[in-house]
Amino acid sequence: MNSIKLYLILAGTVILGVSAYFSFGPTPPPRSAQVLTEAEFVMPQLSSEAQEGERYFNAVCATCHGQNGLGTDQGPPLIHDIYNPGHHADQAFMIAAMNGVRQHHWPFGNMPPQKVTSGEVARIITYVRELQEANGITYRPHKM
Repeated sequence: MNSIKLYLILAGTVILGVSAYFSFGPTPPPRSAQVLTEAEFVMPQLSSEAQEGERYFNAVCATCHGQNGLGTDQGPPLIHDIYNPGHHADQAFMIAAMNGVRQHHWPFGNMPPQKVTSGEVARIITYVRELQEANGITYRPHKM
């Protein structure tokens, strides 16, 4: 099987999986997962890719997701365990930013597609993942 066919099969599987997941409606965040306050938040030394992602995040995402991804009254915090890589993989962030996403964990309504390139989103993801890791949010397998 050539690499293009493998890539298309993998991409289709990811898209179908994400679509199926979002089709079952909103699920509240787990009660055990708390929203961090600014006082609790740990700012790490960011890699150069994450610094670039921070600039894109501040320009495109911070209005709703807040400074450093801590959330606002318009959008959820991304520095939250519900967004750990085992529950929301990088591809889920990519799809949400590029295509929009239905409301599913929080009562903020649907997120529209954003005016970003896939390269910009990749850097934003690096930024968010570095913030998450510094704040104890790491990969945990999702149990559906």
